[in-house]
Amino acid sequence: MKGIFPIEKFRELRTPFYYYDTKVLRDTLACIKKEIGRYPNYNVHYAVKANANPKVLTIIRESGLGADCVSGGEIRAAIKAGVAANQIVFAGVGKADWEINLGLEYNIFCFNVESIPELEVINELAAAQGKVAKVAFRINPNVGAHTHANITTGLAENKFGISMQDMETVIDVALTMKHVKFIGLHFHIGSQILDMGDFVALCNRVNELQDRLEARHILVEHINVGGGLGIDYDHPNRQPIPDFKSYFSAYATHLKLRPHQTLHFELGRAVTGQCGTLISKVLYVKKGANKQFAILDAGMTDLIRPALYQAHHKMENITSDEAMQTYDVVGPICESSDVFGKAVDLNGVKRGDLIALRSAGAYGEIMASSYNCRELPKGYTSEELV
Repeated sequence: MKGIFPIEKFRELRTPFYYYDTKVLRDTLACIKKEIGRYPNYNVHYAVKANANPKVLTIIRESGLGADCVSGGEIRAAIKAGVAANQIVFAGVGKADWEINLGLEYNIFCFNVESIPELEVINELAAAQGKVAKVAFRINPNVGAHTHANITTGLAENKFGISMQDMETVIDVALTMKHVKFIGLHFHIGSQILDMGDFVALCNRVNELQDRLEARHILVEHINVGGGLGIDYDHPNRQPIPDFKSYFSAYATHLKLRPHQTLHFELGRAVTGQCGTLISKVLYVKKGANKQFAILDAGMTDLIRPALYQAHHKMENITSDEAMQTYDVVGPICESSDVFGKAVDLNGVKRGDLIALRSAGAYGEIMASSYNCRELPKGYTSEELV
């Protein structure tokens, strides 16, 4: 839909760049707040890894969401955007000492711990600062998710989390330590999940594990079920806001949350995915033996998802009303995998046309690289381009 883009403003900017529709973002955040308002013990921490654009982060912070960080750099970005430290959770299978120390210095809400060696380091570093670190243990629930293999995280074969059979052992170790406080359990089964049955399966597993712990009189204060809710990459205009109602309802219905417990979510893609679009210019239209190529000035350095795990992004020629034709849409990078899509139907393409790659607000700008010594794409909000 060409009408949703300020095309004349786009023509003034150097491509490629990311465009963030702040109305879509704010509407998405309002929907999240409305749905979790039904459940007073629910808290959402935005997964900064999805998009750390400062302007986007500030809008998310203004909505009242906390932050889920997986690096020291993300903690700094969240703090700079104004997120309160007591709303920050720090996850990740390989936290460096300086990152742990940073979290301790800021007195963040919780470390999501993935191994006994990591727990020992956190205890040691907290002791050096004279502090007690609050920790939740990330348990690998061995629950599959209907998504791409590269973005599943909850299977026994994945590198993430502590195995279920080791859960009680790790908790017992933590209870002997003076500078850590065990406060919760953490789970995350994957990303871009659209089948609510996957979340129901996680609920059932969490219920089993809680029953095991309560049999030993171990009470858990916080349950963190991660994120994973997907977006509609095929129809961004028809469904700009994910089905948060069904998502939160699945947990309300199937998770046996105790009265004293708080439930935490770490949503990323579902928050920012649909508000972002990569805008690129057509450099050349190249005729092949049996196909034609639309060669863009954006490449896998600007949006790596299609090359990394064959992700699909809806593409639109927003400066053409010509009859539809079929193209392989490719970038300029010297790699055969630098392909955004094959056999893509677009309004007739010519040099200088602007192509919009939709639903790119998550894992787009944040994953950009300078491979081939290319400049990183800039990001603009709709409020800037009024």
